[in-house]
Amino acid sequence: MSSPFNPYAEQHKDLKGPGDERPTAIQVLKDNNLIQAWPDKVVLITGATSGIGIETTRAMYATGARCFVLVRNPAKAQPLVADIIKSTKGNGKIEIIEMDLDSLDSVRNAAQQFLQMSSQLNVMINNAGIMACPKTITVDGFERQFAVNYLAHFTLTTLLLPTMLSSSSPTFNSRVVWVSSSGHRHDHCRLDLNDIGLLDHYEPWSAYGQSKTATIWASNHIDRKYGPRGVHSLAVHPGGILTNLSQYMEPEQIAAIMEDKEAPKKMKSAEQGAATQVWAAAAPVWEGQGGKYLEDLKVADLTSGIPSALGDGYGAHAYDPVNEEKLWKLSLGLVKVEEP
Repeated sequence: MSSPFNPYAEQHKDLKGPGDERPTAIQVLKDNNLIQAWPDKVVLITGATSGIGIETTRAMYATGARCFVLVRNPAKAQPLVADIIKSTKGNGKIEIIEMDLDSLDSVRNAAQQFLQMSSQLNVMINNAGIMACPKTITVDGFERQFAVNYLAHFTLTTLLLPTMLSSSSPTFNSRVVWVSSSGHRHDHCRLDLNDIGLLDHYEPWSAYGQSKTATIWASNHIDRKYGPRGVHSLAVHPGGILTNLSQYMEPEQIAAIMEDKEAPKKMKSAEQGAATQVWAAAAPVWEGQGGKYLEDLKVADLTSGIPSALGDGYGAHAYDPVNEEKLWKLSLGLVKVEEP
C-alpha cells in the first residue's frame, strides 16, 4: 500500500527491468508539481558526467534551479551540460566547477570557487563514487574508495554547511543527499574506525561497503546535529543500474549477479536510478525531515536474512549514533576542517 513515504509502492510490485513502470526522476518532479518551481533555489551535484549523475542534473535543471556541477573533467562535462539544456525544458542554469575527489586540495579549491560564485546553497547531492577498485592510496594517504566515496564528500559538505545553514528558511530547510549503496549491508561492511579503508587487510568489496556505511553515518549525524538548525540529510540507495560504476567488475562477476532470475527485473535505467535521490532532494514530503536511508522511492526497512546482490533493506549497523559521532569527529581531524 502506498503512503507519503512510499508513494510508488504499486509501481514496484511487478518489476520488468529498465524502463518498466517504476518512475523516472523527471516523473517524480512532475508528480510533485516541481517542474520550473524552483527559480529561487541553488543546487550542487557531484559526479554529473555519467550515469545517474547526468539524469539527476537533468532533473534539477528542470526545476528551474541554478545548478552547479562539480566534475573531474570540465571538458567532458560541457557537451553533456549543453545537451541537457537543449533537450530539457527549463529556464534554469548549469555552471561547471572542476573538482577531483582524489585530492582534498582540489575539493577545498572547488568549495572556495563555489562560494565565490554563490552565497546560497539549498540542496547538495553527493552523487559521485567508485566501486570495488584495486587497492590505491590517494595523494592524501587514504584508501581510494574511502577517500572518494566518503571523505572528499565529507570535506565538501562541512565546508559548505555554513552556507546551507544560512540558506535555510522556514518554508524550505536545506537538504543534503548522500548516494550510498545496498553494498553497505553485509557484516564485513560495518565500518572499522581502527582501520579506515582496510589498509591493513584490503578487500575491494568490503572497502566499498564500508565507504558506503560511512556515507549513511555522516548523513544520520548531520540530520541529528544540524536538522534543528535547518539542514536535513538523507542517504539513498539508487538501485541496480549498469553504468561505468561497474568498470572494475569482471564480466564473470556481473554474470554471477545476473544468474539470480530476479536480478534483471530489479535493474533500472539511469533515469529510474536517479529517481530516489531526486525525490529526497526535492519532494515536499521531506520538508523538515531526514535521518533516513531510502531505496525504491521509500524509506527502507531492516534487511532480513542474508543480503543478496540487489536485495532490499538496510544493514543493522546503518543506524549507530555512537559510532556516527566518532566517525564525524575522526573525519574532522583527518581532513583538518573545523566543526561548522
